[in-house]
Amino acid sequence: MTIPFFPTFSAHDDTIGGRLSLARDAAQLSTEIVTAKLGISALVWSYWENDRDEPPENYLDPIASILGVTRNWLTTGRGDGPTDIYLQ
Repeated sequence: MTIPFFPTFSAHDDTIGGRLSLARDAAQLSTEIVTAKLGISALVWSYWENDRDEPPENYLDPIASILGVTRNWLTTGRGDGPTDIYLQ
């Protein structure tokens, strides 16, 4: 079994957009797949990943579920993030 390598990062210092991007990459999901599951445009997702806007409250749980992280990690950087999940 091969465990994917993810560089060390400090999620506490990261932004929600950075965590969205990191989690999507770790889950090996394209923006097309994520946006289709959420029913949003690629432009909206791009704004979220690039910190031009933040996802509305009602999108946080679905995003966390799709990306395989906790809502807490997504919003604060604390809790189970992608590296924690992949190392289990």
